[in-house]
Amino acid sequence: MTTSLFLAHGSPMLVIEDHAYTQFLKQLAASMPRPKAIVIFTAHWESPVQLISGASAYETIYDFYGFPDELYQVTYPAKGEPALAKKIQHLFADAGIPSEIDLERGLDHGAWSVLKLLYPEADIPVIALSVNPSLSNEQQYKIGKALASLRNEEVLIIGSGGTVHNLRRINWDGGQAESWAVQFDDWFQEKLTVWDTQQVFDYERLAPHAQAAVPRNEHFIPLLLAMGTADETRKAQLLHRSYQLGTLSLSGWQFA
Repeated sequence: MTTSLFLAHGSPMLVIEDHAYTQFLKQLAASMPRPKAIVIFTAHWESPVQLISGASAYETIYDFYGFPDELYQVTYPAKGEPALAKKIQHLFADAGIPSEIDLERGLDHGAWSVLKLLYPEADIPVIALSVNPSLSNEQQYKIGKALASLRNEEVLIIGSGGTVHNLRRINWDGGQAESWAVQFDDWFQEKLTVWDTQQVFDYERLAPHAQAAVPRNEHFIPLLLAMGTADETRKAQLLHRSYQLGTLSLSGWQFA
């Protein structure tokens, strides 16, 4: 059975940076069996209905501005797999989850920034999936759960976002992680490791500094989605955690 992952994508600069987290991502792929395809939920594709990328090839979307020119030269010309997109749509339908296939959208940086570090050759088919911030945490988990069978078909499922992602409180001078950010992640690590879904689903009320850590939930959702894919086995392992600019948590979780 193929593992599932939650990977933070931090700042758009991640893909051209060199630090502990980027080194972790570059080494991670080598530690896992090579997948036949990758399905990735990206926090930067929001939609009121679940969307599935059905393109046969992707353009690289630069969904940010004001960064160095070098970043706009990065490309990730991955291929799609329309047959897998249709299969995913059937899995969602079986679970009572409405979905649509999008034939035109490229890959945003929530997808290509981590994929570029994991599989730089862009030689594995990719299916990108949207997130819907208006759904409950239980519903997010259910969406992930609907895709669990893909793990038996050598498909790697990734949620790309960030547990602590507060752009308004970024420390552009760098420095240590804010104490409230660490406290939130510590609480979440404790609950997720023992698969306490009741408390994880209610993190907005129960976790310390939840409002500061997750001012909007679009970056947190991909973790719940990836988690849901492993509902049968319920094994979570934190592979890496560091911080960037004080309030961006760079964490990697594996669901086996």
